[in-house]
Amino acid sequence: MRKILFLTCVLAISCASWAQADRASWANLNALQAGQKIQIVEMNSKKDSGIFLNVSDTEITYRDGVGERTVPQQDVRSVKLADRRRRPTLIGAAVGFGAGAGVGAGVPALWTWSNHPTVGNRVESAVGVGVIGLVLGASVGALLPPHGTICRANTH
Repeated sequence: MRKILFLTCVLAISCASWAQADRASWANLNALQAGQKIQIVEMNSKKDSGIFLNVSDTEITYRDGVGERTVPQQDVRSVKLADRRRRPTLIGAAVGFGAGAGVGAGVPALWTWSNHPTVGNRVESAVGVGVIGLVLGASVGALLPPHGTICRANTH
């Protein structure tokens, strides 16, 4: 019971600190590196995509198919990282395989005729269920939204 209470407290503290952080401020754009693909949504709901060049306190500059463009801060509703499907897919696959392998290693006693499964049975079960978990995890990761919001306008 103490372990569950401790785990609950740790998770609650980490969630509370994440919620309090200003995760969508203009200053977050300073973490971008030139060459990253971004999507800018303007206040009039116009969406522009391109390659990030630089940012100042008053504007953001990017390059699209036409050329270099600059958007003033007051015209920006949000800035998102674009083209982020690979990372969530790989993370989902890894988590899925790990979870499946853990479950598979603990279940082979149900699939054998004796009450004492061998090491070979455990490995086969772990790999088999792990592959199923890998496919499911990669599928979930690929279905996650492809954009990560870096900056959002303060609309208060």
